[in-house]
Amino acid sequence: MYETFDRLYEQYHQSLFQFIFYMVRDRHVAEELVQDVYIKVFHSYDRFDGRSNEKTWLFSIAKHVTIDYIRKENRQKRKWFGMVVSDEKIDIQDHQPLPEQRTIAKEELEVTYRALGKCSVDQQQVLILRFIESFTVKETAEALGWSESKVKTTQHRAILKLKKTLREEEEKHES
Repeated sequence: MYETFDRLYEQYHQSLFQFIFYMVRDRHVAEELVQDVYIKVFHSYDRFDGRSNEKTWLFSIAKHVTIDYIRKENRQKRKWFGMVVSDEKIDIQDHQPLPEQRTIAKEELEVTYRALGKCSVDQQQVLILRFIESFTVKETAEALGWSESKVKTTQHRAILKLKKTLREEEEKHES
């Protein structure tokens, strides 16, 4: 079991952290929630029946752990994404660009985060899994416990919402 656990940790830790971080927008909370995910994995791997692949099983656990955390922390506001402001600065992964390019990239990323925050929780989960974690529609459906058609519909609506929000942000900055 320890070898399997180590393999799962090495293979998926960073992706799980990113998935959770995009949802909670707090590095420390994300780290704690990833720990909770792996504790659940450690205690329940013997019950993993293989109906889905390990990746979607792990992300399903991560989704439930994160949603439980969100509900616990903010029961009165279900649409909390985008309302939590982190004091942490967003680290740009490419450290080679010129300062001006870094500033522009950071501003674009912040605008995208704000736009993502205006989507529903379901839309955010689909966008994160599909476009950040590169899940297939089928994997996303398995991880979220949905039908593939619900994933496609939610993805379509989320993209429309993102485009509308980004357009509004652009118009706001032009005026």
